[in-house]
Amino acid sequence: MEAVIAVIVLLFVLCLALGAYATVKVIGAAKRGVDRTIGQARRTVEDHTLRAKSFAQPGPAGEIAQLRLALRTSMRATQDALQAGVVEDASLKESLGLFQRLSAHGHELDAELKRLESEPDRATLAERLPALRERTERITGSADSLRWATRDRARRFAEDDLDSLSAQIGVEAGALRHWTTSEPDRTPPWPEAPVADSPTTGQTWPETPGARTADESTPPAITPPGPRETYSWQKKPRPESTT
Repeated sequence: MEAVIAVIVLLFVLCLALGAYATVKVIGAAKRGVDRTIGQARRTVEDHTLRAKSFAQPGPAGEIAQLRLALRTSMRATQDALQAGVVEDASLKESLGLFQRLSAHGHELDAELKRLESEPDRATLAERLPALRERTERITGSADSLRWATRDRARRFAEDDLDSLSAQIGVEAGALRHWTTSEPDRTPPWPEAPVADSPTTGQTWPETPGARTADESTPPAITPPGPRETYSWQKKPRPESTT
């Protein structure tokens, strides 16, 4: 009896542990979903703010906003392309690692540009703009190169697969329409017609075993009698009377 009670208590404890683990996992997934949604909303609001500043604020402040917007847009697009491509193509893991190293430089530049948005010294800001513009172009150029290479690789694989699939479908379609394939003519050819300017030429037919030509002389069935010999004791034939 004590053993049965111990088993029941153990099962109850296991059920409580599993319930607690499942609850923690659900709460964690929900929290990650909420954080992801909040992060996307925050990025969207910040992008719209930067776009508005780039049009509304003239001078260095507006150009700083344009640089931040271009940097964030390029880096985010490349990140999405690599993360989506590495699921189907494991060889993109190295490219993803290179992008992560590039992202560190991108985050550093974005933070610096964000600090310079509130810089009151416009003259100093104007002096630093060429170097900031060059850094932004280098980072976005590298990110764009990775993104387009990833897309070209995926497109090439899709084209190769489509070519192979089209060839297989062509073979299968031909096999399904097997009655339309022309079979070789097995009828023996007829002899050619005689030429019009040679009337003496007769039409010839293929010879068959034992066949003979028309002009070949056929031996008579019975040998004709030769001249009969006459002897001295035989009477001469009497001529018929003319009267």
